[in-house]
Amino acid sequence: MGKVMLFSILWWITGNPFVALLIILIVLYALDLRFVRLLPDVTKPFRRNSRIAALRRELRLNPHDTSAKVELARLLMEKGQYQEALAYLDEVALIMQESAEVISDRGICLLKTGRVEEGEAILKKALEMNPRVKYGEPYLRLGEAFAKHNQTEKALAYLEELTGIQTSSAEVYYKLGMLYTQIGQKEKARQAFSEAVEVYRGLPKYKKRTERRWALLSWMKSKG
Repeated sequence: MGKVMLFSILWWITGNPFVALLIILIVLYALDLRFVRLLPDVTKPFRRNSRIAALRRELRLNPHDTSAKVELARLLMEKGQYQEALAYLDEVALIMQESAEVISDRGICLLKTGRVEEGEAILKKALEMNPRVKYGEPYLRLGEAFAKHNQTEKALAYLEELTGIQTSSAEVYYKLGMLYTQIGQKEKARQAFSEAVEVYRGLPKYKKRTERRWALLSWMKSKG
């Protein structure tokens, strides 16, 4: 009833039902970004591209800026440009050989560019340094890579390792559930989705904002 009244008021103010509906949709979208984050942030690609352009300019002025190379590589990974990201990570590999996160990123890029054996070796090294690096994402990426190559047994082995580290990321459990679904492990998928919801409930408030979307998606999957 409230939405109908709001629509009627906006229609009266604007004199156009389509404009009134558009305003309501914009408000709902803004509220979702602020409190729920179920919908994708349409501004994120523009902000990311702007940051990538800025980092490229910085590196033209200072080609030895290691932190800029690492940040640029991660942004390129978000865009799925793994080959270019790998080039930057290769450049910083020796300088940051004690960073489990950088080693992990490099291993993921190797997996995504088809160099599965190299990627596996690099990710194992990162996991030896820190079994919970990137909230256990390396296990997930290894599971994805071997599932893609129809090596289901090996994929499951890595996924089992992931479930044993008790990651505090609802996103990782959601993606774990999706991967279990992909390889036909429906009961384990349901358990992963349920675990994502439980993990979310135990998170501090500042972390819940970024994890809420994955918890909601997991809750819907667990009820499906």
